[in-house]
Amino acid sequence: MKRYSRQDQTTMAVWAADCAERVLPLFEAAHPGDGRPHRAIEACRAWVETGVFRMVDIRGASLAAHAAARDAEEGSAARFAARAAGQAVATAHVPQHAYGAAYYALKAVAAANPANVAREREWQAARLPEGLREEIMERIIIQRRGGGVSIKLRKGEGF
Repeated sequence: MKRYSRQDQTTMAVWAADCAERVLPLFEAAHPGDGRPHRAIEACRAWVETGVFRMVDIRGASLAAHAAARDAEEGSAARFAARAAGQAVATAHVPQHAYGAAYYALKAVAAANPANVAREREWQAARLPEGLREEIMERIIIQRRGGGVSIKLRKGEGF
């Protein structure tokens, strides 16, 4: 697994939280009053701001967001949005979780309106510094299939 500098990790965490936050309304519209994904994004941002890492807090926020995802309809934008939040906060523990936040955010957009996926991916790429952009975005693959969109996360060496 590739090791990132602390600066790169915090940059990735901010970006992951931003990606998740953009699709959070898709979860909140379907599950009003369920604040677990929102709290996960807040926990991610708190870690970035303070540098205080408590595994129990990070893990708890991530697992709660993923539990919210399981409570959402399978294949729904809401489910993918909650997963994006769970991955974002987990970036505090393992930087590669930032990839998962962007991946699930794109899946949320695709579930809501596939026509918006390319624009969302462009937004994601534009928010990354040049030194991380190519490395991260080359692993998030979008393929058009028939009338739909397939989004894959290519793992492998360094992941």
